[in-house]
Amino acid sequence: MTAPGALEVVVVTGLSGAGRSTAAKCLEDLGWFVVDNLPPSLLATMVDLGSRSQGAVAKIAVVADVRSRAFSSDLRTAIDEIERRGVHPRVLFLEANDEALVRRFESVRRPHPMQGDGRLVDGIVAERSLLRDLRGDADLVLDTSLLNVHELRGKVSAAFGEEAGSEKLHVTVLSFGFKYGLPVDADLVVDCRFLPNPHWVPELRPKTGRDEAVRDYVLSQPGAMEFLDRYEGVLELITDGYRREGKHYVLLAVGCTGGKHRSVAMAEQLAARLAVEGSDVQVTHRDLGRE
Repeated sequence: MTAPGALEVVVVTGLSGAGRSTAAKCLEDLGWFVVDNLPPSLLATMVDLGSRSQGAVAKIAVVADVRSRAFSSDLRTAIDEIERRGVHPRVLFLEANDEALVRRFESVRRPHPMQGDGRLVDGIVAERSLLRDLRGDADLVLDTSLLNVHELRGKVSAAFGEEAGSEKLHVTVLSFGFKYGLPVDADLVVDCRFLPNPHWVPELRPKTGRDEAVRDYVLSQPGAMEFLDRYEGVLELITDGYRREGKHYVLLAVGCTGGKHRSVAMAEQLAARLAVEGSDVQVTHRDLGRE
């Protein structure tokens, strides 16, 4: 929890080409004081300057990227240092799949900062490996593979545009189809394939989990309501723990075979229950309409 009037700090990092610059511009538009490409060793100095500004600088966003092999350990050390001073930064980690990153680098005709004399994909693999631990410690991971600039700005704005001191947990409930792959940024994954598939009911096949007939069919199946009731209790334990640990953002992925019927209906139900418990909830249906 951030005390009213306390300095807020966000560290923006992640893979080269994943959208750090776009995220930084969005934060700047939201009123954050943005410092780009700050060496990790200067993070504590930047925070000290903000703390002494007497409120003139209340929100600092630091964009840190790979400059050396010691980058990730340097940044972790810098974050630990400012936490000892009573400032608890949030870490935003941006990533994308290899195909998207290659396409972006080729479009601007620039080499990857870690590819050296090797191929572009070699640099991407090396950077991904270097940042693995930092990704695991991040408060919010955004996969930008399928996002355009406006969609990325929307996600950053939703995450960091709230009033200072907000301790509400931000939960994204994402339905998806297993045949299209697991969401790489999911914190929790629910598998709804234990329920009968409405795809095999001719009158339900063209409909989606948003339609009342499909929703009622899914929820009437043996185990559906029992699962929702039990998992709601599990989610309450998990979300309470996340709040205690200072985790502000959670992505709950709800999957079925194609991401059209069961996962959509169950995702809507879980989102409604989370909202009643006081979380800030957004629902996204990743693969709806993809078949």
